[in-house]
Formats: sequence, structure tokens, C-alpha cells
Amino acid sequence: MKASVPCLVFCLGLAGYGHADVAQPGETVYRASPAADGVQHVRIEGGAYFFKPNRVVVKSNVPVELTVSVARSMVPHSFVLQAPEAGIAVDEDLSSEPKKIRFTPTAAGSYPFYCRNRLLFFESHREKGMEGVLDVVE
Repeated sequence: MKASVPCLVFCLGLAGYGHADVAQPGETVYRASPAADGVQHVRIEGGAYFFKPNRVVVKSNVPVELTVSVARSMVPHSFVLQAPEAGIAVDEDLSSEPKKIRFTPTAAGSYPFYCRNRLLFFESHREKGMEGVLDVVE
């Protein structure tokens, strides 16, 4: 019961920001739509080598506000989304305190986001699965 409460709160939080698409196994898709303020709001939560959702669909030329956080952990994480051809340049360290990241994608395409961190002599967090895709559509 206790474990289901955070999941329910997270799901209810997502409900206010759009609707989810049908996902492939292991994939969580979120399709954003502009809110009353004209911004596409998306919440992304990270944790033990994952981002959820790990596929986000937004419209081009409409502002996007990502609210990104990670579960409390001793392991540091980051959020990188580099797509200069679409006007996106994000490289932020993350914590359990939600971080708001704003940009307006200017070109349709699929752009990877990931955690750049790695412990010496180990696989990077991205190689362990802490990555996703931002799909920008017309």
C-alpha cells in the first residue's frame, strides 16, 4: 500500500499535463499538449538508471517546460538534451528538488536525452539505460 501512494501521486501529476500514448514494452510515452498558458508541461522523473517517461512527444515552435527530478540517492545524476539544430541545449545536474527547464523546439525530429554521469571504470548511466527520446512533431 505504501509503495502505491507515490506511484498514484506521480500518475495524478502527469494527468494534469496531457495524456500518455500506448508504449512499447519497457517504454513509457508521454504526449504533451499546450496548457492554458500556451506551454507544453512535462514531468520527468529519474532514478536508478532510468527516466520516466523515456519518450516524450511535443509540438515544434511551442514552448516546453520540463520539470525534471531524481529520487533521493547518493548517486548523482544529470539531464542532457543537445539538439542545436532544433534550438535545444540542456545540460543540468539533477537532485530530488525538481528543476524547471524551458526551451522552444524549432525543428521536428527525434532527439536523445540522457544522464552523462559515470563512475570510474563502470558503464555510464546512459549505457545502463538512463536515456530517452524527445520527439518533436509538426
